[in-house]
Amino acid sequence: MIVILKQNPNRDQLDSLVSWLQEKGVIIHTSIGEAHTILGLVGDTSKLDIDLIAALDIVQDVKRVQEPYKNANRKFHPEDTVIPVGNTQIGGGNLTIMAGPCSVESEEQVVAIAQAVKASGATMLRGGAFKPRTSPYAFQGLGAKGLEYLKTARAETGLPIVTELMDVTQLPLFKDVDVIQIGARNMQNFDLLKAVGHQEKPVMIKRGMSATYEEWLMSAEYVMASGNNNVILCERGIRTFESYTRNTLDVAAIPVLRTLTHLPVIIDPSHATGKYWLVEPLARAAVAAEADGLQIEVHNDPAHALCDGPQSLKPEVFAPLARKLLELHAFMKGLDS
Repeated sequence: MIVILKQNPNRDQLDSLVSWLQEKGVIIHTSIGEAHTILGLVGDTSKLDIDLIAALDIVQDVKRVQEPYKNANRKFHPEDTVIPVGNTQIGGGNLTIMAGPCSVESEEQVVAIAQAVKASGATMLRGGAFKPRTSPYAFQGLGAKGLEYLKTARAETGLPIVTELMDVTQLPLFKDVDVIQIGARNMQNFDLLKAVGHQEKPVMIKRGMSATYEEWLMSAEYVMASGNNNVILCERGIRTFESYTRNTLDVAAIPVLRTLTHLPVIIDPSHATGKYWLVEPLARAAVAAEADGLQIEVHNDPAHALCDGPQSLKPEVFAPLARKLLELHAFMKGLDS
């Protein structure tokens, strides 16, 4: 249920309403917008008398919310969420470009790539230290050592780092990571989602391979219900009948999620296709559809990469693409102004 208050509500009446709702066992989330203040009521609201609340002088409207996700729901939080990360932010009209190797292979490798992508306009460094692989015989990542290499790259470039957490037991190692990524395979690992919800670090949730929008948003709800509102959604392609590309990128997810939720939306065109030459057109489509950012794989030697070389861009290919994306983003903002 949401309670929309009139402008400049009487403070005493508002405090009285809040106290009464809390006595009913309802959790209240307050969202202050430019025109109105909204009280999002979470819990068993079935026994609350809508007419009684609506009759209060400070109340403009009361609505029941049918969707099972409450904290992630735009009805509860009309303003877009903006998430500060290091010296940048995700959302708020920004185009965040996360770039780097699929897997951290060495300190020299990840530092060199970090320097290259920063020079090209990337604002965050992505790189896998722990890698979930379909085959148990494939490279599984460098683990804790890979995290240390990422931190070294951050110290060298100032780029905040985003990397994937695979298991609750690894969480202490991620203390100095800037953004924790929850991969597609763990989108519905509810214990893991609750664990990252009990800390304040931003969490980026990749869409499951066959997840619906509601299932995806419910995963975000798990994190937010545990106390962490710093959630980012990442569309990385879903499994369809098409086999030419690795997955099928759902560009429609961007406008749909903009309607359903206030959370930032990132697009990963690298994992979506598995083909380096499709990264540019899909990245441009994502920016045109007003995504908040992109996650792009960049490797200095894709032919010899230990993981996902065929979908990785060389730094010299990424550089002009990043420039085009930033120019397109500026153009799209101009159309909206």
